[in-house]
Amino acid sequence: MTGPNLGTTYLGLPLRSPLVVGAAAPLSDDLDTLLRLEQHGAAAVVLHSLFEEELEHDQLELWRVALQGTGSYGEALSYFPERALDHGGPDLYLRQIEAARSRLAIPVIASLNGVRPGSWVRVARQIEAAGAHALELNLFSLPTDPELTSAAIETQLEEIVAAVRAEVRLPLAVKLGPFFTNLSAMARRLSGAGADGLVLFNRFYQPDIDIEALEVRPNLLLSTPNDLRLPLRWIALLHGRVPLDLAASGGVQRGTDVVRLLMAGAQVTQVVAALLRHGPQHLQRIEAELQQWLVDHHHESAAELIGCMSQRRCPDPTAFERVHYLRALQSYHPLPC
Repeated sequence: MTGPNLGTTYLGLPLRSPLVVGAAAPLSDDLDTLLRLEQHGAAAVVLHSLFEEELEHDQLELWRVALQGTGSYGEALSYFPERALDHGGPDLYLRQIEAARSRLAIPVIASLNGVRPGSWVRVARQIEAAGAHALELNLFSLPTDPELTSAAIETQLEEIVAAVRAEVRLPLAVKLGPFFTNLSAMARRLSGAGADGLVLFNRFYQPDIDIEALEVRPNLLLSTPNDLRLPLRWIALLHGRVPLDLAASGGVQRGTDVVRLLMAGAQVTQVVAALLRHGPQHLQRIEAELQQWLVDHHHESAAELIGCMSQRRCPDPTAFERVHYLRALQSYHPLPC
């Protein structure tokens, strides 16, 4: 007797389960690790991001190399530096896509990370040619210009998606942070610009200050199940209201986490932190827990859960809105002194 069907569809790609490995360099910059992730049950993998800064560095380095030795004797060919650009960047990333595509049976999703128009379109075309099944546009933004309005920022994001969509036929997912005045309106605009899906949410890694060394240092904190609540809420609010596939990112540790996010309306859940903590084999545990929950609750498939507790279908739609905030405050009872 077979267990419940875990299959789902994301960005037009049929997947064996909702368990997608999210973008993280330690998990996707090595082909052997990708093969282990597939072996342990990954339904798809998102490769680590190619950053806007890497594209800019590559262009500046190419310009520097082109100018090097221009005042020297024209036949002095030894002035041309050998493999001056072999620092990584787009060329290495494209080779990684090709290698992953040639060895993996599961979909390979590429990722571009940035916020300004530039080399995105050119690289997106190269990513499509390299064989990626889909592309995740990771629109990370930390505006610091006091003259830059929120309307201008949102228009720029919309233009990036539209520019990429005009050049490639790849399915496009957009990974966003939660900091929008009206995320529902932004989702609708991105859909109109050509996005096929949303990944909620991008995690902002905040720096810390070393008070002894007087240095600003990175502070990487892996997500926990507590981080699920924000994407869960917005996925529940957006499900059925925008024509986009929804992916949850951040905090998936157990099979029951996957259940909650599917109920909210996610088609897939991206897993990263749990695999960094416990290794690729942890995917098997999450899948087994998901299977067991479906059996215990008499469900024949994971697809039956998708959106059953979204705002449109929840018995109490106000639970996802402001009134729930008031109820949460009123329900708290401090411990006696």
